[in-house]
Amino acid sequence: MPETPPQFDPITLEIYWNRLISIADEAATGLLRTAFSTIVRESNDFATVLMDRNGDSVSENTGGIASFSCILPKTTKAFLEKFPAGTWRPGDAVVTNDPWLATGHLPDFTVVSPIFHRGALVGFAGSISHSPDVGGSLWSADCRELFEEGIRILPTRLLREGRWNEGLTELLAGNVRVPRQTLGDLEAQVVANDVAVRRVAEFLEDTGLPDLQGLSEALAERADRAMRRAIAEVPDGTYHSVVEADGFDEHVTRIACAVTVAGDTMHIDYAGTSPQIDRGINCVLNYTHAYSVYPVKCALDPFTPRNEGSYRAITVAAPERSILNPVYPAPCSARQLTGHLLAGAIYQALAPVMPDKVIADCGGAPTMRALFSGRKADGDPFSQVLFASGGMGAAPHKDGMATTAFPTNVGAGSIEAYESVAPIVVWKKRLRPDSGGPGTFRGGPGQEVELELRSPGPARLSLLSDRHQHPAGGVLGGLPGAPSVIRFADGTKPHPKSRTTVEPGQRVTLLYAGGGGYGDPRQRDREAVKADLRDGYVSAESARRDYGLED
Repeated sequence: MPETPPQFDPITLEIYWNRLISIADEAATGLLRTAFSTIVRESNDFATVLMDRNGDSVSENTGGIASFSCILPKTTKAFLEKFPAGTWRPGDAVVTNDPWLATGHLPDFTVVSPIFHRGALVGFAGSISHSPDVGGSLWSADCRELFEEGIRILPTRLLREGRWNEGLTELLAGNVRVPRQTLGDLEAQVVANDVAVRRVAEFLEDTGLPDLQGLSEALAERADRAMRRAIAEVPDGTYHSVVEADGFDEHVTRIACAVTVAGDTMHIDYAGTSPQIDRGINCVLNYTHAYSVYPVKCALDPFTPRNEGSYRAITVAAPERSILNPVYPAPCSARQLTGHLLAGAIYQALAPVMPDKVIADCGGAPTMRALFSGRKADGDPFSQVLFASGGMGAAPHKDGMATTAFPTNVGAGSIEAYESVAPIVVWKKRLRPDSGGPGTFRGGPGQEVELELRSPGPARLSLLSDRHQHPAGGVLGGLPGAPSVIRFADGTKPHPKSRTTVEPGQRVTLLYAGGGGYGDPRQRDREAVKADLRDGYVSAESARRDYGLED
């Protein structure tokens, strides 16, 4: 491996790297403080990234969505193909939500701004944010093709030398239900980028560096070396797994995963995976790659900060026209219902050779989302997503965390904020007993949420869920967690990937899946089982049946 460039000693490199991470974090703070929607402000569905002039990532904000940070450099390189480096000007910003160029579905907007220093282009600041509305079906799993799912913006200049593209913003405002929130969040992304642009210019002035290139190469090499050292500790070989999920109606999702380790490199191949379907659970290759390499990073090298070098040693392949590499114009709005399963497939494959580094399947993988849209009493439209999570899978040395998402790290947000922007009352939100999979270490509990619509007229409920028929699996003898359940007050169950009309006063209950268990439940510490009984995580019946605890 090449050595770190001599102009950067390790201490200086660490100081510079941390400062660049802090710049990405400050940009994220700017986005959070100026965003209009609770999706960003409360639920953390965004990311900010600094890149060099080639579009390679240098640093990213610490709390952003990891898949976004992995994809944003790819999108920036696509921008550079359309808008070569010599055409960018200070004050520019380019935007897209094209699923194949960006994050895999239309609701995510990617905005990239150039960074200039002493008249020269030295890098880019980028942000991704999940928009509250993109028109069309808004956010759903049941569309037949991409054109139904919303407005698609090919790489376009959002700002040119500080002046907004009014034609684009008018087009967007005219095609969404909540234009104020949508445009407000888009402006917040520009604000975030502007913060990063200013701070990077200050950083270069302070350090005396002419640009980010040498530093970017040094940081990428450092991250690459750390990952390669970690991969080299895994025994060489090819390891297989097959994961099944509910899919859509009769189309059960089958993910076949083969992980090949050769020296300090890893190749992940999904040959044999289900073909793409005419429903919105297809997962484009950008997203497939991101949610393959990130779980490996978490398991093998969790402490080195992420950048472009973190993933150079890992390659990913999926057959074209498979559910993990669909071709345009396949519907893909609910791509997370497939992409979030990849961490579990990889961990199951690697569990026999690195049992101390993997976790069981997560009940929150994939995430379950309920999106309500309609009109308030004053006639204003609303569009609100309930962000909540099932339980995390158990780890080799501890129980899974309750109601915690992985591999995504999107948050839940406060119920008070949720109720303040939509005519919805949350009557119940509590941990779900017996939902965490039994094991030597127990899976994280899911949760029960009960909501009531309080709008003057009917509203639409769009559900994006899985784990109803295929709960989160345990690992190395651990048992599955409890499956997901969605039901109305009268006991009827809507289609789990449907768009349904909800009447005023109607209540909906969502039971979020629990995480899988790790290891043989009969080996669980007796005092831990008793503590679970006292805390209400486990019933007396489960304690006897699954753990062998006698009264």
